[in-house]
Amino acid sequence: MAVQRTLLAALTIGITGFAANAAHADTTLLNVSYDVTRELYKDIDAAFISDYKSKAGETVSVRQSHGASSAQALSVTQGLQADVVTMNQPNDIDLLAERGQLVPADWRKRLPNASAPYTTTMVFLVRKGNPKQIKDWNDLARPGVQAVIANPKTSGNGRYAYLAAWGYKKQQGATDQQAQDFERAIFKNVPVLDTGGRGATTTFTQRDIGDVLVTFENEVGLMSAGPGAGNFDAVYPSVSLLAEPPVSIVDKVVDKRGTRKQAQAYLDFLWTPKAQEIIAEHHLRPRDASVLAKHASEFKPLKTFTVEQMFGSFQQAQKTHFADGGTFDQIIADRK
Repeated sequence: MAVQRTLLAALTIGITGFAANAAHADTTLLNVSYDVTRELYKDIDAAFISDYKSKAGETVSVRQSHGASSAQALSVTQGLQADVVTMNQPNDIDLLAERGQLVPADWRKRLPNASAPYTTTMVFLVRKGNPKQIKDWNDLARPGVQAVIANPKTSGNGRYAYLAAWGYKKQQGATDQQAQDFERAIFKNVPVLDTGGRGATTTFTQRDIGDVLVTFENEVGLMSAGPGAGNFDAVYPSVSLLAEPPVSIVDKVVDKRGTRKQAQAYLDFLWTPKAQEIIAEHHLRPRDASVLAKHASEFKPLKTFTVEQMFGSFQQAQKTHFADGGTFDQIIADRK
């Protein structure tokens, strides 16, 4: 219990509030999310608060908690009182169903698009001019190339990167052993295994470590449009993995706190044109076809495959690659 209290105390430090007159809010929600969505949900929260006030006449405040996706999900199972979770992979919400029955097993069916309000994919960020001429996944395995990738054991960002590289190799006709050898070569080139995607971005952009950052398209878009944009170039590989970050109410929490109505409204809001526009502005691919068409010039066409197509399911991918003793553990053991 002492360890659990310590973990929750540490996580609480990462929770930020966002609402005008939050002290006078009728209801406060906690959104526990993954670590590269801070800016997105700051803007979503402001829009939702205004929209809900105008429609329901109620003042709602929203607090945010961000960190490595799998670590965030684990914190909720250990007692962090999330009204909603907005994760980057289904496994992290499945964990809430499996440990403590915090959500129903069929949570995907409760909102459109299997409860994923937007999509993204894995792309590369390189130094200006791309001095190492990094163009595709095979370049990450070349001697002399340093690739910055978040730790797949703790980060959905890193997990997607790993699975994208594996799928790329398999689509070239590789055996599972050849795909594993390919991953081994890539991760020998990874100088730092940060626990989350934002940490990996910091390592690459601020600590100047590595030749290429592998991360979500929206994170690359954020860096490419930011103050240091002149220092980096975005590179799109020949094929990548489609990510569909899902969301859910945490049933046990909202029923205990009496916040189900407000939490449901918060998630429903994500599919409105207003929220879909904010999503697109944050370099995530919206579900709304008209909003996507409006931003078509930003979202480069890219051949993608899904986890289900390549690995059967997220659960099977987790068991084979990221469970204790799985392929990733075998690869990391070889680094030592």
